[in-house]
Parts: sequence; C-alpha cells; structure tokens
Amino acid sequence: MPRQLGELEDAVMTRVWQWNRPVTVREVLEDLSQERSIAYTTVMTVMDNLHQKGWVRREVDGRAYRYTAVSTRAAYSAALMNEAWSTSDNPAAALVAFFGMMSAEQREALRDAMRMVVPALPEDTAASAAEAVEAADGAEQEPER
Repeated sequence: MPRQLGELEDAVMTRVWQWNRPVTVREVLEDLSQERSIAYTTVMTVMDNLHQKGWVRREVDGRAYRYTAVSTRAAYSAALMNEAWSTSDNPAAALVAFFGMMSAEQREALRDAMRMVVPALPEDTAASAAEAVEAADGAEQEPER
C-alpha cells in the first residue's frame, strides 16, 4: 500500500501528473523555482527517490532522464483512501463519518462514480450505497435547531 507523498514529492508528482508527458529534472526545477528556491540536485534526488519507490519510470534521453508517472493522481488518491479505510476497526462507521464530511460537490461526484460502478455491483449493494449518499445529502440540508 502506498504511503502519502511528502510535500516536495507531491509538488513534483503534481507536475508530472498535470503535464502527462515525459519530463526532465530541469523542467520540474524551472517550474518549482517559480514558487520556491530549490537546487537542481534536490529535485534530481526527489525524482530518483520517486523512481525507486515506483511512482515514476524513467528513460535515458541523451545525458538526462525523462520521467513518466506510473499511475494517475486519481489512482494514488484512491489507494490512500482505501488504506485509511482498511485500517479502521469499524469500516461502516468510517464511511458514514466520511460521507458526513463531504461537500455537496463531493457527494455529487460520489453519485456519479456510483452510477459508473453500479453495473459491476450486486443490485442490493448499489442501492444501499446510493441510499447512503442520498441520506448524507439530505442530512446536510436539514436546518439546525
């Protein structure tokens, strides 16, 4: 299971994911330099570490490497959520609490995702999940007393 990326690892991977093409250390350095003072060797070390951890693959291009993401940010986020959820001693309660923390936009994204997954789920599972999202949505809209 993946562990959460560190701050600089995340900054580097964000660029690799956004650009969605093979990138060099120099390109990442130039973009990061707009936000912070950072050395070439620091970025090179971070990208090498990401390669060693399996987050990026690299190919030689002249005297440099070009790095490409192994998976998407969405897959990374899903793995983190799955890791957090699987460590709970009460997964159902954890999901209910998670649904309660979601914004209206996040609940809508969840409903959209459930519509895509529903054909692959047993009927009762899909219905239960949709009902849980609807209940969480309705709970937010009730006025407090």
